[in-house]
Amino acid sequence: MPADYGHDLQFGVFITPDAGQANAVIELARLADASGLELVTFQDHPYQRRFLDAWTLLSFVAAETTTVSLSLNVANLPLRHPAMLAKSVASLDILSGGRTELGLGAGAFWEGIAAFGGPRRTPGESVDALSEAIDIIRAAWASDGAGVTYEGKHYTVRGARIGPPPVHPVAIWLGAYKRRMLALTGAKADGWLPSMGYLDDLAELPRLNAAIDDAAVEAGRRPEDVRRMLNLTGDFLQDAPVERLLELTSVGMSAFLLPVSSAAELQRFAQEVAPAVRAHETLRKGS
Repeated sequence: MPADYGHDLQFGVFITPDAGQANAVIELARLADASGLELVTFQDHPYQRRFLDAWTLLSFVAAETTTVSLSLNVANLPLRHPAMLAKSVASLDILSGGRTELGLGAGAFWEGIAAFGGPRRTPGESVDALSEAIDIIRAAWASDGAGVTYEGKHYTVRGARIGPPPVHPVAIWLGAYKRRMLALTGAKADGWLPSMGYLDDLAELPRLNAAIDDAAVEAGRRPEDVRRMLNLTGDFLQDAPVERLLELTSVGMSAFLLPVSSAAELQRFAQEVAPAVRAHETLRKGS
């Protein structure tokens, strides 16, 4: 039997925030919105000189779109304090009418992070810091105006009146691959967002999903509390994309983000590939 966590299918794009092609980046986001895709996301690497600041870009795109949901893919936590990130996400959620989600990463490219004055963390420290950050962000969103206090090893918040709250339940998605990150995903996240390029073998997806399932149950949650998502590769459209996506849905994946650099790629994904996958899944679930 195919794995089914009960989530509707979603399709979106992963657009490079290239400052040299700023107008084209915005046009692709507008096209994604007009084409009926559900998600527009941007990578967050502040130390990349040629990239626009991802959060500023996301805010601009929110004003240029109407229905598509928006997220960093994924937020560079070591350079974005969780209390401020919580406020930024909630603010954009209000301004966009509930269209903001939060992809979070533990951190990578530590030389670049350190060059910006950020911390240089070991793998273990980065997972611990991410866990602390999730607690702070959730506390901030749930705050009724009372001060948020948190004493952690990596983050400390002392009576901060963090607000306003978001206008819809913002999902937290984690980019995770190894044991402790998968366990954290199951225990605290709303979505798992790995990238095909960093997975050694897609045949490992059932095992990785099972690790998340086990962690969710151990934390008193349900496996279906965690949506299974995937960043595709840039060449994904070149080789039987519908069939490949159907294989991925059969192991529980339900949201797919395609890196795009042209309108033609985006339109093919939105107008041909996504509808075909949806139709097949509708037939399968109705049978």
